[in-house]
Amino acid sequence: MAKSAQKITLSPSRDIPFDKLALSQSNVRRIKAGVSVEELAEDIARRGLLQSLSVRPVLDADGVETGMFEIPAGGRRFQALSLLVKQKRLAKTAPIPCIVRDAASEILAEDDSLAENMQRVALHPLDQFRAFVALREKGQGEEAIAAAFFVTPQIVKQRLKLASVAPALLEVYAEDGMTLEQLMAFTVNPEHARQVQVWDAVKSSWNKEAYAIRRMLTETSVRASERRAVFVGLKAYEAAGGVVLRDLFQGDDGGWFEDPALLDRLMTEKLQTEAEAIAAEGWKWIEVSTDLPYGYSHDLRRLAGDPAPMTKEEDAAHAKLLAEYRALEEEYAGQDEYPEEIDARLGELEAVMEAVEQRPLIFDPVEVKRAGVFVTLDRDGGLAVYRGYVRPEDEPREESAVQGGDAEAGRMGQGADAGVPARQPAALLGGGTVITTNGQPITAGLPDDEDDGALKPLPERLVMELTAHRTLALREAIGRSPDVALTLLLLKLVTDTFRTAGASGSCIEASVRHVYMSAQASDLKDNAVAKAVDDRHAAWEADLPLGDDAALWDYLTVLDQGKPSGAAGALPQLRDQRAA
Repeated sequence: MAKSAQKITLSPSRDIPFDKLALSQSNVRRIKAGVSVEELAEDIARRGLLQSLSVRPVLDADGVETGMFEIPAGGRRFQALSLLVKQKRLAKTAPIPCIVRDAASEILAEDDSLAENMQRVALHPLDQFRAFVALREKGQGEEAIAAAFFVTPQIVKQRLKLASVAPALLEVYAEDGMTLEQLMAFTVNPEHARQVQVWDAVKSSWNKEAYAIRRMLTETSVRASERRAVFVGLKAYEAAGGVVLRDLFQGDDGGWFEDPALLDRLMTEKLQTEAEAIAAEGWKWIEVSTDLPYGYSHDLRRLAGDPAPMTKEEDAAHAKLLAEYRALEEEYAGQDEYPEEIDARLGELEAVMEAVEQRPLIFDPVEVKRAGVFVTLDRDGGLAVYRGYVRPEDEPREESAVQGGDAEAGRMGQGADAGVPARQPAALLGGGTVITTNGQPITAGLPDDEDDGALKPLPERLVMELTAHRTLALREAIGRSPDVALTLLLLKLVTDTFRTAGASGSCIEASVRHVYMSAQASDLKDNAVAKAVDDRHAAWEADLPLGDDAALWDYLTVLDQGKPSGAAGALPQLRDQRAA
């Protein structure tokens, strides 16, 4: 005979006045966790009590019910209700929905408290994400959702973003096929097809960490912190229709520019606009390049400009800053170190004074007409303009024809290397300032120059004969004077180093080899070592009288006789002698 199933009787529910309830010492929860009591009170005030309290009658010493009830399960809800009563938002006698356990039940109060907390299953994160989406679709904004669940709007945005990942990947996450960190990484790129493609590529790989997924999803994009993006700017890029990928779950330095082609076009256009503005200064050519290689000016002569004078306003402002700087230095001169605020102020004064002292250079208008400018980006995404470079073929032809060292130099123009064709003059490209980008000329709308009136070169045969006579005579003269020969060698090396496109010739066949690195990183010219080399070169160039061969000869003659070892050691002595 089949055994009949035992019938279950559930504990009855009833409303009990709040002032008849008390927290039971049998409640197993002792440690605060999850939503605070204050937030729970606000939620109850907003939507009411969603779950009844589990209570038991309180008995006296004789086992008779006293009319009071203790709460072994639901203590946090009771504390939230107590807070509402204390705030006078809930009456002391307000009826509270309760499940009343029989006082004679064999189930212990601690058992009820433990079971209520342990048998409760937390909501899966994906269910929470989708619930937020459902609330938004039914008209609730992100701010309202955040306020209702006591989280920040940023968290709501993150949950909504997670719910927007490709459905196939959400199913993988629901089945514990990927971690929450991996799911977060997929939110960087909103394209579902690309998300699935990346997951298929990494799911069987040894490297499927979140950072690897994020890198693959952004590998064709450009970081917003990259110098091209900094130069163009986020507003200009977005105004042109560009899309920015953002990571809501970690710092992304401004995100990623998804369209590199658009970014490059905007960058080129902005550089060309800057170049066209510079062309109004009257330069013969302007070369625009995103990456200038190290040694880009190795065969060019650089003009020596004079700093523009300060205006009266600038001079007065600089004097005021300098006076404040010196006053602070004098006031704190006896201390081992400056106070933090004073040190910061001195740094500010130094920066402002340095900005005032950095004067734009003024060049000879005649030289400007034959010189050019490089326009590029610096390592931080700012505009970098290098003015005043003269190409060998743009040097004055009068000097090259008279002082040319051989027939080839006389034919091609002094400064052009044998076997290397001279670059095409700007005049052949349409006149005015010629702006080139990637080798393609863009002629600015400036007036055409007239014929430069250059002298025609001497016949090749005559130049060769005169050169032979001159070379033989100089060879005999130098052979009788070793000191002159040594100074001449130094003169040749210095001239080739600091004035590679100079007009003066030489009878000596010694030369400086300028090494050009064909394989180099794009930031080599900004390297600290490269800057040190360039600074040392610039310091010597500033001290040498390069504009006058006779003065340079005298300078090097004294330098050769200096007592300190090395040219650098003789510099102070030479300056004193020249000043005298």
